Amino acid sequence: MRLCRFNDDQLGLVEDDVIRDVSAALDVLPSARWPYPLGDALISNLDAVRERVGEMRGQAEPYPTNSVFLKAPVGNPTKVVAAPVNYMKHLEEAIDDPETFSREHVRKIQETGLFLKAVSAIVGPSDGVKLRKTDRRNDHEIELVAVIGRKADRVSRDEALDYVAGYTIGLDMTIRGPEERSLRKSIDSYCVLGPWLVTADEIPDPSGLSLELKVNGEVRQSANTKDLIIDVPGLIEFASSFYTLQPGDVLMTGTPEGVGPVHPGDTITAEIKGVGVMNVGVSAA
Repeated sequence: MRLCRFNDDQLGLVEDDVIRDVSAALDVLPSARWPYPLGDALISNLDAVRERVGEMRGQAEPYPTNSVFLKAPVGNPTKVVAAPVNYMKHLEEAIDDPETFSREHVRKIQETGLFLKAVSAIVGPSDGVKLRKTDRRNDHEIELVAVIGRKADRVSRDEALDYVAGYTIGLDMTIRGPEERSLRKSIDSYCVLGPWLVTADEIPDPSGLSLELKVNGEVRQSANTKDLIIDVPGLIEFASSFYTLQPGDVLMTGTPEGVGPVHPGDTITAEIKGVGVMNVGVSAA
């Protein structure tokens, strides 16, 4: 099943070239009062929502996919966990370009560990990227994103995929420079997620998905998730050994070689096989 968030925070069921408004399915979510429980309520109740969506699908109003404003499919994650230099060829290109990539940030992922992006950086494809500090290089980075489906604490890699609710495409936008990654990558709009959430049952094995990124029609990045240094189960095991993952938490799995700069007026097209395609406009903040 493919679910999206669109227009006025409506819930959509994506089928071919239409999005069916299944917002009424959100009525199955439990009511809550402050202090609200950690995590995303839709993701933590995804099975019940999907069941209700299936019941009402035939009566749901359809919208052409290209007519709606697509927001990030996850509304309330507690954190965005990201994997640096998790493709060998990206590590090699970073080592070969010391003018762009700071030396202290070019180490193997096993040595560097993971980092966190601010949840306030999250936007959807229709929101677009709004560049800051345009006097510095702002780069695109396409990534497969796993969305955690339930509380995960010290999970083994053998069980890790059981904790995944689904997958989406991520753009881990970044400003190059000497500062810590979490600062340069946490700018508003520098975490684009979309175009929708594909539930995990549709992608039982995330280790062989081709991914491609174009800027203004020019291919910049082309790779396959089979080349990840640490795969999705390994990343979940790694992250959950340090902190508890909550429903809706976003796990960005790393970008392949070919990262490059974007400028106001550019259009980024990101595609991952089995997930979808999203077009993202670039402007100045």
